[in-house]
Amino acid sequence: MSGFVRITVPLDKEGMKTVSSLRAGDRVLLSGTVYTARDQAHMRMAECIASEQALPFELSGSAIYYVGPTPEHGELAIGSAGPTTAGRMDAFSPMLLDLGNKIMIGKGRRSREVTEAVVRNGAVYLGAVGGAGALMSAGIKKCEVIAWPDLGCEAVRRLEVEDMPLTVVIDSTGNDLYLSGPEDYLNSLKNARYSK
Repeated sequence: MSGFVRITVPLDKEGMKTVSSLRAGDRVLLSGTVYTARDQAHMRMAECIASEQALPFELSGSAIYYVGPTPEHGELAIGSAGPTTAGRMDAFSPMLLDLGNKIMIGKGRRSREVTEAVVRNGAVYLGAVGGAGALMSAGIKKCEVIAWPDLGCEAVRRLEVEDMPLTVVIDSTGNDLYLSGPEDYLNSLKNARYSK
């Protein structure tokens, strides 16, 4: 697909350069290994870090998708896999970014602390289309629970994804599409009114 930047995770040195060059509003096709984690999994990861226990996956260069998928059905590797509201992970995200996480995927605005951690670590926050769980699951080729199955849909899963369509919401310089998008829209209305 033209107009998309292709990224493979986990990020290698070249991938980290690509992520640093992304800007809010850029469109991305993500492939490779993505881990799922929502509220409860983030809480458990924080407990692991506090007690110096190993995490269920390597954070360095990782992508975490805030999703609690429905069970697989038919020939699909996973059921509906739409994003959950990212703000619920804001208390934990700066710590994970500081430990090597580079890509967060969800929907909705993030806190100032998360944006600061994104900039500090050369990371990005990517937006997935809310309400389009079937579209998101179409790009997931494999799904395996790797930690805390007692959490049900919130268990940590390893996904193998291919060309998952995403949009850069917060880039590594701190530009935030949730702030610039409405401003750009209002300016376009003002410019249209004056050009008549």
